Amino acid sequence: MDGFFGAFAVAIHAVWSDSGYFVMNMNNIIMMIVGAVLLYLAIGKGFEPLLLTPIAFGCILANIPNNGFDEGVMNAISMGIHMEIFPPLIFMGVGAMTDFGPLIANPNTLLLGAAAQFGVFVALYGAMAMGFTSSQAAAIGIIGGADGPTAIYLATKLAPEILGAIAVAAYSYMSLVPLIQPPVMRLLTTKKEREIQMGQMRHVSKFEKIVFPIVTTIAISLLLPAISSLIGMLMLGNLFRESCVTDRLSDTAQNALINTVTIFLALGTGLTMSGDAFLKLATIKIIVLGLVAFIVGTAAGVLLGKVMCYLSGGKINPLIGSAGVSAVPMAARVSQIEGQKAKPGNYLLMHAMGPNVAGVIGTAVAAGTMLAMFGG
Repeated sequence: MDGFFGAFAVAIHAVWSDSGYFVMNMNNIIMMIVGAVLLYLAIGKGFEPLLLTPIAFGCILANIPNNGFDEGVMNAISMGIHMEIFPPLIFMGVGAMTDFGPLIANPNTLLLGAAAQFGVFVALYGAMAMGFTSSQAAAIGIIGGADGPTAIYLATKLAPEILGAIAVAAYSYMSLVPLIQPPVMRLLTTKKEREIQMGQMRHVSKFEKIVFPIVTTIAISLLLPAISSLIGMLMLGNLFRESCVTDRLSDTAQNALINTVTIFLALGTGLTMSGDAFLKLATIKIIVLGLVAFIVGTAAGVLLGKVMCYLSGGKINPLIGSAGVSAVPMAARVSQIEGQKAKPGNYLLMHAMGPNVAGVIGTAVAAGTMLAMFGG
């Protein structure tokens, strides 16, 4: 009997010694709490739940000691991020869901998408002033574009050691677009400007919609080959949508594919948030710089919108300039909401979609520029 109890005690000790409880540290506990808070924001408050829920759960999983994630499906998911598989696939789904018609109808809105990238370069130089390396600063700056997949893509190439902080900041600000942008928009515009009703856009032909993704892919990929996978997949998805002969492919890209890849990308992002890697002063700096980049990008878009309003004789509502960030279609909806608050019945959504989709392209171009400058 004594032998039995002795063997049982040894077994219990072995289980306890191998358990996560035995080696859990304060960093693990703090990050589990962070994951729980993110779950609350996603499920309880509805802040971008499709993204924050798997990110938050991945954060909790990443901080379970001895989790064995160096092998198996979790390792495969992490490799999908580090091998740059998931961001381009997300772009294919975004392209399939996006109507580039408003941008084609009013090419001037490309300027608003470009202006919103100003925050990217402000954050770049701010990060360098704070002591980050040039590669890290470039990856941090792209947060200002409010484009999670592009931020992850660039961080993977330039600064994988801070991927978790960059991804969380980018997706957090994407989800907080309805809270961050309106105060900036109201501060920089007058009520009279917000009341401006824009005219009907011209009809865009099927031929234009088919030619646009082809020409855009060739032109941008030749200029910035490093981002040809992002631009190419974005435009391929859009070509599926507009060709009218690939409906099944378009439906798969818009639904099954993008939903599946979103789960893997967001979960893999959460798996990078281990306490040892995440709980650093640098993480706080990254989150602050990302917020600055996002606010400056929003402000730059609105200010250029005011200039275009003046030059057009009051025909352009400056609110659509804030949609120049890449958060599609949330930023365009914010422009619509603010316009209707100023004047009920003011319909700005389709006009705002022009700079919004231009922002997607603009952020990818900014990422390509960063890779050309700092990619070695």
